[in-house]
Amino acid sequence: MVTIKDVAERAGVAPSTVSYVLSGSRKISDRTRGAVHEAIAALGYHPRASARTLRSARSEVLVLAVPREPGKYRAMDGRFAIEISDAARGHGYDVLMMTEPDGVEGLRRIARSGLADAAILMAVREADPRVVALREFGFPTALLGHGDERDETEVPWVDLDWEAAVALAVRECVAAGHQRIVFWASAEHEIAARRGYAMHGLDGARAAARETGADVRVHPSTADAELLRSRLRDVLATRPAPTALVVQHLIPLPLLLDEIAALGLRVPDDLSVVLVGSIPDEPSLVSLPRIDLPVSRMAAAVAQLAVQAIGAEGVPGARAPHELMSPGMAPGPVIAKPSPSLG
Repeated sequence: MVTIKDVAERAGVAPSTVSYVLSGSRKISDRTRGAVHEAIAALGYHPRASARTLRSARSEVLVLAVPREPGKYRAMDGRFAIEISDAARGHGYDVLMMTEPDGVEGLRRIARSGLADAAILMAVREADPRVVALREFGFPTALLGHGDERDETEVPWVDLDWEAAVALAVRECVAAGHQRIVFWASAEHEIAARRGYAMHGLDGARAAARETGADVRVHPSTADAELLRSRLRDVLATRPAPTALVVQHLIPLPLLLDEIAALGLRVPDDLSVVLVGSIPDEPSLVSLPRIDLPVSRMAAAVAQLAVQAIGAEGVPGARAPHELMSPGMAPGPVIAKPSPSLG
């Protein structure tokens, strides 16, 4: 069956442009419109009636796709959902949340039905199949996070510069005198799924190790509590012992801190703990040096990008706007120097 993607390839335009020509929802040049109609005629493409009318009426709803495993809760997801809803309301839009772990079929249903005018995708992975699916429908999409920007030139996104954030945390540890540093990376399943924040965090740790010459030991985290405790015990038992722990996987942070205490280590006297990607103003984290996620700024930016994607003119080959936010150490505690006895 001929698809909108086939038409786009023959006409030399983006699938979204074909959708705009069919729906008449955006101003398209006569030359581009002619190329699309020629491709449609040559291939015998027959768009569904629902696809032709999909963008003719607005629902004034954005769908927020947050992949979630049943029974598991991430405080950061909830914070982003609230902030994005607030930002969308400022643009006159409500937010529909979709939590399917895969999300592809659910987003296809929404794109076909007209339940929403645009999608905001969280937990973005490299070559994210959700992006590919929505591109086939020409459905306006914005990403909170990004996988590989080489594959995302046609879709707008905003993200914290995770590579720079982890590198900054490592450099700050080195500046405080630490030479043996453990990077407690994202969970193994996030790395296996090639989530953007996980892969960029690994890149940052390796880059900082090369730059500073410090002994940076990279260890993936895990969602299994017992395995996490065992893994941390082994890491901290190595000799010479690490003096700083940079943590990106913050969900099990209470377990990490409990295990550190159970080993008889004091924070920060025996081990400095530095957080990357923490929730701003979280009371339980204010005693630790950290790099906060700019949640409010990111939420406002991605909501605006989604709204702009709805009304933007379809320009073949146009590069979508991208915003990579620079990290900074949060106000408050600084990284302590290593104990002389541990040096």
